[in-house]
Amino acid sequence: MKTLEGEVRIPSGCAIAAVISKEGRRMTGEAIVNSMKPMHDRSNGLGGGFAGYGIYPEYQDFYAFHLFFDCRDTRKACEAFLKEHFEVVFGERIPTRKIPEITDEPMIWRYFVSPLRSVLSDLQLDEKEFVVRTVTKINTEMKGAYVFSSGKNMGSFKAVGFPEDVGVFYRLDEYEGYSWTAHGRYPTNTPGWWGGAHPFTLLDYSVVHNGEISSYDANRRYMEMFGYKCNLQTDTEVITYILDYLTRVQGLTLTEAANVIAAPFWSTIERKTDAYEKEKLKYLRTVFPSLLVTGPFSIILGFTGGLMALNDRLKLRSMVVGEKDDKIYIASEEAAIRAMEPDAEKIWSPAGGEPVIITIKEGNF
Repeated sequence: MKTLEGEVRIPSGCAIAAVISKEGRRMTGEAIVNSMKPMHDRSNGLGGGFAGYGIYPEYQDFYAFHLFFDCRDTRKACEAFLKEHFEVVFGERIPTRKIPEITDEPMIWRYFVSPLRSVLSDLQLDEKEFVVRTVTKINTEMKGAYVFSSGKNMGSFKAVGFPEDVGVFYRLDEYEGYSWTAHGRYPTNTPGWWGGAHPFTLLDYSVVHNGEISSYDANRRYMEMFGYKCNLQTDTEVITYILDYLTRVQGLTLTEAANVIAAPFWSTIERKTDAYEKEKLKYLRTVFPSLLVTGPFSIILGFTGGLMALNDRLKLRSMVVGEKDDKIYIASEEAAIRAMEPDAEKIWSPAGGEPVIITIKEGNF
């Protein structure tokens, strides 16, 4: 009997895409939603999601908490907890469209908050560390509540469904941002559920990922020594925490963090002719060996003012980059880039382990 497309496991499945305006010009979410349509068969309907940056200019100084709740009582308890620790300037249901393709949705709310100075003073914490601890506490200790986005002037939107339907469900055509990322999920080892859809976020970092993390257990155990908790039943979650730890806590640059996650082989390092670069790469591999991410992967990291694209060292997952005017496009396939910009130019494929980092002009976001 002939096997039909869609009836077989696709180990290279999952679709990722992104767009950014280097001038900081805001664009609706319509293009990034359209980018997922030609990659439909890379997903199987068990997860889709997006992250937009610059979408909340009226609340840009406040952390935007996006939450799933299982019931009204859980929401009330979580709201009371937030009000004890934050100034909550506004809260509401996140607007959605009722469509037949998206079902069994939880209660989906957002709150714009700022940590109370008295609480920070008592705990002797800076506000970012306090927000990280708050998100971890809610997600691990408050049953039925899950913070799935917690950055400033950005937000993640995700669900169980195909990504093009998720975009319609969340009305992303009504938002405007200077940068967008997208993901279509094809889970092979973990369940499909609303919290397990990509992007995975912490503060303003958001990660979408295509591939499989064979080093997940080692990475997770190391990160949990520093208070991070991986409980969302998917390997991608740990990449977000690794990037937060390396950059915010350890103070590494994104390039240095990429050289930890996708560290060059020792033989490659030995061939380096620049003595300083060689010593730095040796140092990073020696100090952070448990944060080397192995297995086939391509990821896109969104952050305030930029994007980073990164493949595994052997480039076992596809990823291409294109340009047009002030915009940079990244996707698993060229077809997705053409869906966003038919006249895209300079289509090229990044090398394995070489980060592509795009930042917009200072002051434009």
